Amino acid sequence: MDAAPVQKPLAYGPVSWERMAAGIRKVKERLRRVTAALEAAGIPYAVVGGYAVAAWVARVDDSAVRNTPDVDILVRREDLPSIAGALVAAGFLAAGPELVRGKGRIEMFLDGPGAKARDAVHLIFAGEKVDSESPEPSPGVERIDPSPGEFRLLDLDALVTMKLTSYRRKDQVHLLDMMEIGQIDESWLERVPASLRPRLQALLDDPEG
Repeated sequence: MDAAPVQKPLAYGPVSWERMAAGIRKVKERLRRVTAALEAAGIPYAVVGGYAVAAWVARVDDSAVRNTPDVDILVRREDLPSIAGALVAAGFLAAGPELVRGKGRIEMFLDGPGAKARDAVHLIFAGEKVDSESPEPSPGVERIDPSPGEFRLLDLDALVTMKLTSYRRKDQVHLLDMMEIGQIDESWLERVPASLRPRLQALLDDPEG
């Protein structure tokens, strides 16, 4: 039996408020660049994923906002050539369909040369299942909240459905955050697809896991 590879020790940088703040700023700037590029090109989209949750949570209680490294954007597959042109012009590099842990194979655009998968924009295609095990397809890009804002935000019902469909640990945490501030309660069992109600009921019954 081959010996297990020896893991290199982690190289720790200094403890720094600025390094922590810089990481958050980089993700926010990435989101601004992406949405600005899509807006300028007239391409329909909606911000989804952890940033969409943060945006919705902040509208109720900004102290409950959870930072995320993910920039997930819902788009139409037929717009992919135009999206690629807009994002490359904004400094991103097309990485093609990549296997992203917990998300299946999705289109990814890296934030410049040498960027890691964490430094990427992930495209989720409207009306499609992310993988064969997904109980529901992604919503349409027209499902955006009508409130004025700095970017096009997926409406809350569609976002909750996406989080219940994905249902990874981070998705469950996001749903629990929304439950904690009163955005989700028992009444939501009638607002989500029947295939997802057992997942929501499980979280409502035992939020502490």
